[in-house]
Amino acid sequence: QVQLQESGPGLAKPSQTLALTCTVSGDSITTANNHWNWIRQPPGKGLEWMGVISYDGSTYYSPSLKSRTFISRDTSKNQFSLQLRSVTPEDAAVYFCVRADERRRGIPPQKESDWGQGTQVTVSS
Repeated sequence: QVQLQESGPGLAKPSQTLALTCTVSGDSITTANNHWNWIRQPPGKGLEWMGVISYDGSTYYSPSLKSRTFISRDTSKNQFSLQLRSVTPEDAAVYFCVRADERRRGIPPQKESDWGQGTQVTVSS
C-alpha cells in the first residue's frame, strides 16, 4: 500500500522560499498513471490544489501560484518536492502530498487518491 510522508521546516519566513519534500513508499513515482500532487489548506479555508508532477516528469501548476511554485522529483530517492517562493502570511497552511490515478489540474477524488498526513507550515518573521 502506498504511503506518503511530508517533511520540511514547520516555519517559513516572509519573502523567503518554502521547501517541502514528500517521501513515497510502496509505489514508484515513475510508474505509469501515477500523478503526484501538492495540495494545501489554509486555516478556516478549503483545499487548494497547487500543482502536480506526473510519472513522466511533466508538471502543471495552479494559475494563481504558477509564478511562485516549482515542483521537482528525485527518482533515486522516490521523492518529489515543492518550492514556494516569496512566502507571505497567506501561505500558512497544512500542506499535503497526494497521489492520484489520473492527470488532472485540480483536487482528485478521495477514492482515487492517496494522501499524506499533512504538515503544518507557519509563516512568521
